[in-house]
Amino acid sequence: MNFKQISMAIYATYLTNKYGFKLRKLKTLKERFASRLEYSQILMNKLNIRVEVLNKEKIPKDGQYLLISNHRSIIDPLIIEMAFKDTKINGFWVAKKELYNSFFFGMFTKNAGTVLLDRDAPNMSSFFKDTKKVVKEGHSIYIFPEGTRNKENTALSSFKEGSRLIALKNRLPILPVYIKSNADDILKIAIMNRKKELKIQIEIGDIIDYKDKTPLEENYRKQFID
Repeated sequence: MNFKQISMAIYATYLTNKYGFKLRKLKTLKERFASRLEYSQILMNKLNIRVEVLNKEKIPKDGQYLLISNHRSIIDPLIIEMAFKDTKINGFWVAKKELYNSFFFGMFTKNAGTVLLDRDAPNMSSFFKDTKKVVKEGHSIYIFPEGTRNKENTALSSFKEGSRLIALKNRLPILPVYIKSNADDILKIAIMNRKKELKIQIEIGDIIDYKDKTPLEENYRKQFID
């Protein structure tokens, strides 16, 4: 790592943990969602990255959804937060156990409005119980169906089956979004040259009925990639 990468990593770690402690003290989810967005805006401004939403008219102003997105970069959740900042859609992120235990993300992840996904658990009943509680309280669920960041030289990696089950079990319409720009490449450029304004494009797709029997990955590819 060079000096610019180290200095940005230190700043991001400081900011993430600062907001992790702040989130822990907040009493309402409304305050936590607002603080989560504030964090996203500060970090993206520091990187001098702007989010441009394509097909913005397709964004619902309110309602509950299973929001699905491709995943290439560590800043993808921030991109989605920025894209949906002017709506009343508030989502709980599905977060892996590794994030809960992370020095960098742990405090923030535990307090920012997330549902823990423990792939080592003997069964998924606890996870689906938690998602049902979130939906019952009026919130959406946000998930990356690829399961982890796509580090291959492909537009999309394979979807895990669990995403569609969340929609089915909670009768949630599926809201697909596609981060069109390679956010990981743009992040690397931003770290090296923060004076240059960069842009990330995110595309909004058509809502998919939770009863649609077409494989979710196939539906997603038809809208954005094929």
